[in-house]
This record gives sequence, structure tokens and C-alpha cells, in this order.
Amino acid sequence: MSRPSWQQRIQAARSERAAASRTRVRRSVGQRDGARCVVDGRNLLNFCGNDYLGLSQHFAVINALQDAAARDGAGGVASHLVCGHHTLHETLEKELADWIGAPAALLFGNGFLANLAVVQSLLDDESVCVQDRLNHASLIDAARLAGCRLRRYPHADAEGAIRQLRNVPSGLAMLATDGVFSMDGDIAPLRQLALVARVQRALLYVDDAHGVGVLGPDGRGSVAEARLGTGEVPLQLVTLGKALGSYGAAVVGDAELVGHLAETARPYIYTTALPPAQAAASLAAIRLARQEHWRREKLADLIGRFREHASRVGLALMDSQTPIQPVVAGSDQRALAMAQSLEQDGYWVAPIRPPTVPEGRARLRVTLSALHGVGDVDGLVVALQRARDRSERMHDSARPLTTP
Repeated sequence: MSRPSWQQRIQAARSERAAASRTRVRRSVGQRDGARCVVDGRNLLNFCGNDYLGLSQHFAVINALQDAAARDGAGGVASHLVCGHHTLHETLEKELADWIGAPAALLFGNGFLANLAVVQSLLDDESVCVQDRLNHASLIDAARLAGCRLRRYPHADAEGAIRQLRNVPSGLAMLATDGVFSMDGDIAPLRQLALVARVQRALLYVDDAHGVGVLGPDGRGSVAEARLGTGEVPLQLVTLGKALGSYGAAVVGDAELVGHLAETARPYIYTTALPPAQAAASLAAIRLARQEHWRREKLADLIGRFREHASRVGLALMDSQTPIQPVVAGSDQRALAMAQSLEQDGYWVAPIRPPTVPEGRARLRVTLSALHGVGDVDGLVVALQRARDRSERMHDSARPLTTP
């Protein structure tokens, strides 16, 4: 029997990615200082992280991490249901639930695990999970791994969602959406989706990884921004590693559903708990996020300034009022060229290419932080304009000559 070679398959796949300008390369960050970082030995202004409130380097967060590590050690020791559940975990869950305005919360190692836990624990092969076409990969993979029927509707289309639910009239149903879409930066139509879920008797689950900390009263996220609560959105995902600058995630919502996850979710039962020190850092970050409203106010001002100045020079923006501000490049090659031009000028902005985004929609994913200043944003717009013009000149020079 002859089997194909793994080496040949891997090499062929890599050659295909290289031909399409879709190879991925890890960059090594040697040092961070506010919004600046040293990348492969070069000092750059970072506009591609998710530290929206600028809390990852806050002295109170770092002190909480160090103090708890000195007292409780560096590791989580065991799973939560064996002996890994610490009083710091308990305190963090209660603080999260209180902040979001929900009865209960359950900690996970990260958002990918949390999404898998929710879908696997609540749905089976007779159930359906209806999702926005632009949902994060973790939600899509969660449905596939759960074995349920996965149906996807056009982006932000509540009517499309209800059509998909009507097409599968029997079995349990979940309607799952990002709150803020990570590559477009726009916000899901949560009030319309909540009505769809109620009419179709589906459980509405919102992955609010990029909304919590940034949107809503006291930074409670996109669900609170839409004036919805646990009655309409029984479960939502809160990540600790974006606006809160820490690491980990939590599912927040209805106490009975959260209790079910704690007893049945394989990604919760069969993995080591977050280190207590990490929970302490997240706890400190949440308290800052709740109290220091100026961070969100400054962020909103920077978003408005970036959009105004970028529109003035004709950059191709998307409809986003969040810290995620994509600048559309179109082709993969142009996105790469613009990113390289920005780096030459001292700015780090990641080029995002398919399959992360649709074909022909490659972009520079600019993300803003309370760590940035007005001068940083103004300088970035100038550098983006220059990068666009350079890429257009390169594109024109590469275009073959034609005769009439």
C-alpha cells in the first residue's frame, strides 16, 4: 500500500500559500513600553494589538499578578473540579457577574475553549446552531466539533437568521453571534437578533470578546449597549485578554446554564485552571475598567479623530465605531506592501488576508488604544496615506502595457 508523503503535502500547501502571498510569519516582541514595542530589534508604534484600554502594563495589574504569584505560586495546579479552584477564581467570577449584571460567571483558559464549551455542552447532533457568516473561527469550529447542524446567515442580517431557524423547525436551537466583529469592527444587530431568538425559541449566545470593556455603560459591552440583559441573552462570552489586558475568558449569564457548563463542559472539566495570579491580575483590571471612564472617553475621541482624518485623505474605511478600524487594501499583495511601508515609517499594523477575511477584502487592521496619543494617530494617518500611494505606484508600474 502506498500512502502520500506528509512532507510533500506540507511543502505543496506552503508553496500554494507563498504563490498567493499568504504565508504567515511570527514576529518576536522583545520589549513593550506603552504603545511602543521592540519588534525583531526595531522600535515600532503598535497599532495592531487588542489592549484597548491600555491595562496590560498598568502598575496595579502587574502588582496584583506579582503579589499573588509570590503568595500562591505560578500555576493552576489542577482542574477546577479537582483542586484547582482558588478563592481568587471565585472572587473574579463574582466580580465579573456583578459587572456584567448577570447571576453567574464561569472562568475558562481562553475564549476558544469557552466557545467550544458552550456549544458542545448545550447542543447535540439533533440541534442546530445558526451563526453570522463573519463569526469568529472559534464559534464556527465549536459548532463543527459539537456535531450539530451549522447554518450561517449573511452578515448582520437578522432576517437571514430567522430564515435559517425556520428551515430547521425541530430540535434545540442556538443563535450565536459576535458582539463586535473582530475583522470588520462593526456591531451585531443584537436587539433584532434577540427578537428573532425569542420568536424562534432559540438561545441567543453573544461572543463579546471585543465589546466588553469598550462599549456600553461602565464598559459592560455590546449586550448592555443594546439595553439587553440575561433574559434576552442568556449567555455571553467575556475575554480577559483584550480590553482588560490580561489572559483567559469567562462565560457569563443565567445561573442554571452556567452551572450546567461547570458540570458538563469538557473544555472546563479536563484542563488545568488558570493560575490564581492571573485571576488576580484580571480582577485588578476589571476594577480599573469599571472605575476609570476616561479610558473609554479617550478611546472614543481617538476613534473619531482617526476616522475624520483618514476619510479626509481618502483612505478606504469600513463602517466601524469601535477601536477596530480596518483600512481596505483589496489584494493580498497590496495589503502586504502597505504594511511593509508602514513599518519603514515606524508603525506596526498587521495585514489581514484570506481566509481570515473574504477574497478580495485584504486589509490593514488598525486597532486603537488608550495608550495612543493624538500625535500617534495623526502620524499613522499620514503614514497610511503614504503607504497607499506607494502601493498604487507599485501596482501601476507592474501593470502590463497595452496598445489601443
